[in-house]
Amino acid sequence: MIQVHSWPTPNGHKVHVMLEECGLRLGRDWQVHAVNIGQGDQFQPEFLKISPNNKIPALVDPNGPDGKPISLFESGAILLYLAAKTGKFLPSSDRAKFKVLEWLMFQMGGVGPMLGQAHHFRIYAPEKIEYAVDRYTNEARRLYGVMNKQLENHKYIAGNQYTIADIAIFPWLRSWQNQGIDWADYPHLKQWFDAIAARPAVQRGVAVLADARKPLTDNKSRDILFGKTQYEKR
Repeated sequence: MIQVHSWPTPNGHKVHVMLEECGLRLGRDWQVHAVNIGQGDQFQPEFLKISPNNKIPALVDPNGPDGKPISLFESGAILLYLAAKTGKFLPSSDRAKFKVLEWLMFQMGGVGPMLGQAHHFRIYAPEKIEYAVDRYTNEARRLYGVMNKQLENHKYIAGNQYTIADIAIFPWLRSWQNQGIDWADYPHLKQWFDAIAARPAVQRGVAVLADARKPLTDNKSRDILFGKTQYEKR
């Protein structure tokens, strides 16, 4: 059974959704192990063995490509692994595959980091720095605009097939309000978002561990996630 070490964040939900979309069911084909990042579980030696960057999610498959166990960190790598393992959500032709990969890289290099910074400076930073708030809010809006433009003539992010590019991007947009977004400005993206949100496997995926996550209000959790604890040598 596949073991997933995760927390209900956008990057965690990518993998939860992908597993469910691939026909793998929680409790039957895969298990989830909560890594409470607000309490510092990500710094435990056992977790660092499979995720040396101390980030969730991480996956352990006892039946890897050669029949031997394999562990993976980085959500994008995990999506690619599961697509290869199941033969789903990544086209076989080189042309179509590379279109998907470019949008997956768009998420990994742009959507995730920039929206994450928007969350941080708009919500979590101990002081509101106008320059930072404006910079990352504007970048969030720019990225939404890129995706909205792409979806003017495509059903899905990378074309007319539902792929790992959609699965990677969708969880990050669920916090659109925290990013300073008005959906009225992005009608094509909103239509796509609603269609993805309605998929049963997506609904199952984003429900995984959802009850475990609590609002970040205490100073200890803030220090673990954003302060000196994050940068200690291990």
